[in-house]
Amino acid sequence: MIRDPSAKTPAKAALKKKAAQKAVPAKAAKISAADAAKVPAGKKGIIAVAPPSFRRERALIKRGVWPVAGCDEAGRGPLAGPVVAAAVILDPDRIPRGIDDSKRLTAEEREKLFDKICATAQVSVAVASPARIDRDNILRASLWALKRAVVALPEAPRHVFVDGRDRLDTACDCEAVIGGDGIVLSIAAASIVAKVTRDRLMCALAQDCPGYGFEQHKGYAVPEHLDALDRLGPSIHHRSFFAPVAAARAKHMPWTVEPVQDLFSVTEVEVQVEASVEIDASAGL
Repeated sequence: MIRDPSAKTPAKAALKKKAAQKAVPAKAAKISAADAAKVPAGKKGIIAVAPPSFRRERALIKRGVWPVAGCDEAGRGPLAGPVVAAAVILDPDRIPRGIDDSKRLTAEEREKLFDKICATAQVSVAVASPARIDRDNILRASLWALKRAVVALPEAPRHVFVDGRDRLDTACDCEAVIGGDGIVLSIAAASIVAKVTRDRLMCALAQDCPGYGFEQHKGYAVPEHLDALDRLGPSIHHRSFFAPVAAARAKHMPWTVEPVQDLFSVTEVEVQVEASVEIDASAGL
């Protein structure tokens, strides 16, 4: 009778299996403890996101392409205030530490990095007013401001990275990077400059138009802003064709709203028929 060799030592096999089961949880517990030590207090369970890098810029530098600029805008979504675009050419030898997507940073961190970026890099800013946004629409106004920011740089870039899916009509090569403010370091720097500049502008507008809370929400459609719009009506700094602003204008300034013609209404039309002229058939016509 031939037996399975594994059946000869059932006790040993069982012991090895138990030892393996104990070893895996112990190892996992060791790793989780080490990882947990790296997570700041109060931020347990947060998944770490890789910061933007200078990799794409360095690849262009190795090919002899320089200067390389990154550009981004702030303020597409708000109901009030301008769109602010910024363009930045970072100095490869003096890149400030901590540059990241402006949305991942606190207001204090953005302010500190703003000063460091402006002190070490080439920076330019362009603004598209609410009047231009009303005239051109928000997308075209944003692209216009981004192009103006690139043109206004002290040194003309040979390559431009822009956040989003739309390329700019620039004299040099332009590469659109979706989510670029979290990927490309130059775009992230531009996002900080644009955000800080716009926040400061909105605080100044709050002094000009008190009551709306621009210094708090920066023009975004938060409940406090919507309540102020309903109570006070739109200011000269609001974007007229954004839906909540249009509704507030119709309530407070109905004479400025053009009536919409009903294409399905029936109107009576008076038709005058002149007397017909008899034609003699013998006239040879």
